Amino acid sequence: MSGQARIFSGTGSSYLAEKIAEKFGTPLGDVSSTRFSDGEIGIEFKESIRGNFVFLVQSTFAPADNLLELLLMVDAARRASAYKVICVIPYFGYARQDRKDRPRVAIGSKLVANMITAAGADRVITMDLHAPQIQGYFDIPVDHLDSSAVFIPYIENLNLANLTFAAPDVGSTNRVREVASYFNAEMVICDKHRKRANEIASMTVIGDVAGKDIILVDDICDTGGTLTKAAALLKEKGATSVRAFCTHPVLSGNAFSNIANSVLEELVVCDTIPLREGAPEKLKQITVSGLFATALRNAFENKSIHGLFVHSHNRKR
Repeated sequence: MSGQARIFSGTGSSYLAEKIAEKFGTPLGDVSSTRFSDGEIGIEFKESIRGNFVFLVQSTFAPADNLLELLLMVDAARRASAYKVICVIPYFGYARQDRKDRPRVAIGSKLVANMITAAGADRVITMDLHAPQIQGYFDIPVDHLDSSAVFIPYIENLNLANLTFAAPDVGSTNRVREVASYFNAEMVICDKHRKRANEIASMTVIGDVAGKDIILVDDICDTGGTLTKAAALLKEKGATSVRAFCTHPVLSGNAFSNIANSVLEELVVCDTIPLREGAPEKLKQITVSGLFATALRNAFENKSIHGLFVHSHNRKR
């Protein structure tokens, strides 16, 4: 094995990288991100990384500067003779642009994958891609972590009597089915039809929710429109309580007011994206730093990450 494991952070994810480095057991490395007067980004590693495993922690949420900063960090690390350059991307932006669903549109997630690969990354470690097949857009290894590992213990501690899981749309059914199977619980589906992005035309519930404690599971909460509409519909259908668990808190536009004024008991999210100020009390954030620290350790020591997928074994009986 060559060199040491070194963890560095882009400016957008320093809050999370610090926790990952602490749990990994190494200090966060020193890298400088500066701006020219016109806004152009400059990257410089302030210490030698020659022959080292270099982990670069940066979620690629908006603005696009976060993505560009990551690409520049990869290039700088490669030119500084790092042994391996691993991009740790807790939230992979542009993942919702994963296919050509209309004429004359870009497949943004493929483009981003190409850029990361072209920059010189050797591996990507990410979490809850909007579509798992995005892993195939990369020609380098991708470790795709699952937020169930942190959500399941939280759900277990709720001790809900009549637990039922709900998919807020048809596209979430596979993700929700995995969690529901761990608890041997039933699952329902909220089938939605959109007029356009972030605007829902109609929604129906497939399944019985009367007298049930419902948990909605999704990968992204953007404006909160889908979740809050689904929660209201589930309550109308007789649900006792409705909670939501979403990995990535994009939370744009009127998301905070939508959540605060909803029938949701709580919305639990991960810290893959930092929360802006003014978050409502219903919004709770739990860390994925321990999960990523273990994944980084296993990647460094060339070990499997299979044990990090809680729902794949030890299911409740």
